[in-house]
Amino acid sequence: MKIKTKEGASLLIGCVATLCVVAALVFTHVTWWIILLGAVGTFTIISLFALWVMYKYVAYKLKPIYSIVFSRNVRTHEVLDDLKDKHVENVSQELTSWADDNDKEISRLKETEKFRKQYLGNVAHELKTPIFNIQGYISTLLDGGLEDDMINRQYLERTEKSIDRLINIINDLDTISRLESDMNLMKPQVFDIAALAKEITDQIEMEAQKKEIKLVVRGAEHLPSPFRVVADKHFIGQVLINLIINSIRYGKKGGETNIRFRDMMDKILVEIEDNGQGIAKEDTQRIFERFYRTDKGRSHEQGGTGLGLAIVKHIIEAHGERVTVRSEVGQGSTFAFTLKKATSENTKQ
Repeated sequence: MKIKTKEGASLLIGCVATLCVVAALVFTHVTWWIILLGAVGTFTIISLFALWVMYKYVAYKLKPIYSIVFSRNVRTHEVLDDLKDKHVENVSQELTSWADDNDKEISRLKETEKFRKQYLGNVAHELKTPIFNIQGYISTLLDGGLEDDMINRQYLERTEKSIDRLINIINDLDTISRLESDMNLMKPQVFDIAALAKEITDQIEMEAQKKEIKLVVRGAEHLPSPFRVVADKHFIGQVLINLIINSIRYGKKGGETNIRFRDMMDKILVEIEDNGQGIAKEDTQRIFERFYRTDKGRSHEQGGTGLGLAIVKHIIEAHGERVTVRSEVGQGSTFAFTLKKATSENTKQ
């Protein structure tokens, strides 16, 4: 027999006590009305007493648990009040649910702590290389290299490159920090995304020519184009620069980078496709993490900070959209993101 409520338990105890009293009275051969009175009185008194004892006992046991759950000093009468309209199994379900939520929160905090340690380690590693380079070059110059015309200018130029790298890392870290702390940095406006892409490719065409990579903006043949979006023009420009620069850095010599736009009803899809070295499947899941590199040696040679794609992800998510990547090793990569399409109402505003 299952007893699901404290009231049911107290009634059962009252019934057992009543049967015992009735049996005792029957054996003493008392009149029927005395037996009836004894039965009613015993049932009422024992049931109420058992219910009171259970309330007190359960409250006594639950008080420290409630204090932990609610993180405050819970009074006994508060526990009793809470138990009035609840079954014991309901309290058990609440505590089990709290324990599950607590386990999830602990797991989340552990994951966050792991990420924090990894992040700090990555920052230290990225900053250490240029700092040690600068230290080595300056020490060499101070130890007599400054008077040697064969190396002084060369070492100063290398020092300048390391300083530029430090500045780029700090600027990228500052950008991510500002995006994380204030999502209201975005200042949406209506603009032609194809025209912006064409403007950016014109600016970095010299970089592409060094590797003989052709930059093609599909949809910018006739401007203004139909691809007008509502977004922060400055930050979206930064997204395009990071993605196009990446396609140049990791593209193959004599290759091609295509920037395409597609009308997706209420969205505009932007795709940056290259036919470069591609990204391994196991790396595509982590490519947007800060400082994550698929080829650490080549990445440092290319001069990247390892934060470009993390910045891209933050900016696109700040617009309420998402960025994805499709890639195959040796075949190239396609980065894609969506932006809100401009309507006639947006244009008027």
